[in-house]
Amino acid sequence: MDVFESTESEVRSYCRGWPATFRKATGSHLYDEEGRPFLDFFAGAGTLNYGHNNPHLKENLLEYLSGDNIIHSLDMYTVAKREFLETFRDVILKPRGLDYRVQFPGPGGANAVEAALKLARKYTGRNTVVSFTNAFHGMSLGALAVTGNSMKRRSAGIPLQTLAMPFDNYLDGQTPDFLLFERLLADSGSGLDTPAAVIVETVQGEGGLNAASPEWLRGLSELCRQHEILLIVDDIQMGCGRTGPFFSFEQAGITPDIVCLSKSLSGYGLPFAVTLLKPELDVWDPGEHNGTFRGPNPAFVTATAAMQHFWADDGMEKQTIAKSEQVQEALDRVAAAHPEGVSGTRGRGLAQGLAFTEPAHASAVCAAAFERNLLLETSGPESEVVKLLPPLTSTPDELAEGLDIIADSVKTVLV
Repeated sequence: MDVFESTESEVRSYCRGWPATFRKATGSHLYDEEGRPFLDFFAGAGTLNYGHNNPHLKENLLEYLSGDNIIHSLDMYTVAKREFLETFRDVILKPRGLDYRVQFPGPGGANAVEAALKLARKYTGRNTVVSFTNAFHGMSLGALAVTGNSMKRRSAGIPLQTLAMPFDNYLDGQTPDFLLFERLLADSGSGLDTPAAVIVETVQGEGGLNAASPEWLRGLSELCRQHEILLIVDDIQMGCGRTGPFFSFEQAGITPDIVCLSKSLSGYGLPFAVTLLKPELDVWDPGEHNGTFRGPNPAFVTATAAMQHFWADDGMEKQTIAKSEQVQEALDRVAAAHPEGVSGTRGRGLAQGLAFTEPAHASAVCAAAFERNLLLETSGPESEVVKLLPPLTSTPDELAEGLDIIADSVKTVLV
């Protein structure tokens, strides 16, 4: 560990909770350099929905690399990009009745968010973007401005302008949905200029696994339509099947104006992001928003393979929903067994967790789980939620094993 502590920045975080040096990974497991296996309920913070080194994706990637094919291409035309676009259009967009232009903004989720915010302001000619309490949209300055966590916002070093509205159930049902937002929009004396856009996560992954109801999302979509405000859905962590359907907003029956995707889009852990926009919003001038790493051809290859293998039918969605019920039932049992220490369950699909009345207990449970060879992280403004993000390809037996470890870890901490 000496070189990490002497040479790497203090900003490192995940390694502090998991003091192991990992060498290999396959499926739902990582292995440290001594060969010790760890069941992974973290999945690269939702980047590895199809597990580590998925063999179907690896085969296509190795074949592509061995053929001296294009690796880096900025936004030039390549065969790999064409095959990705055709597959994304035919397998993902058309069956869902969606018509989006695809923008390649750069390698990460924050790139997708920055492009979305910039485009919304360009298209509408307005400046304000509304976000929500406990939101997380990235660490670059624009994305950080619409992020709620105060610790992360402080790292900007400059004031960040923002307007945060209450997320679904933030006020525990005491105030009707959107009452404050509607009042501000309707009142010419409120000081609120009509926003360019609203940006929202359907499930707030980093914010504590707060899941918006379909009714709330439909209400938000209608409010945006009435006031000609663009609706941006940040589907970076919850997209690519994490909640069941490929897009997490499908369950609400809404069609956002702009969608941000990254994390599991490549399917293999390779950096890759897109910003999806309705055709009428595509008002960019050529080169107006650019970057060096907009042509990640190896990621095009694995993303295409993932769509063809996992999304040609509804099998992945059905399996994920069935597995999510298994997780929900197990977490409900843990919560019921510890009513004083566990305040409830959170999330949707295979993004679920346990909320603790004392934040320190959540961290202690993750530490106890690590000792039992399970990787878990916390989320929420006070890190009060133990968060489960297992690969969607985890078997029911692997899920049961991890859930038993969680139950044992909670018991160890709270009893």
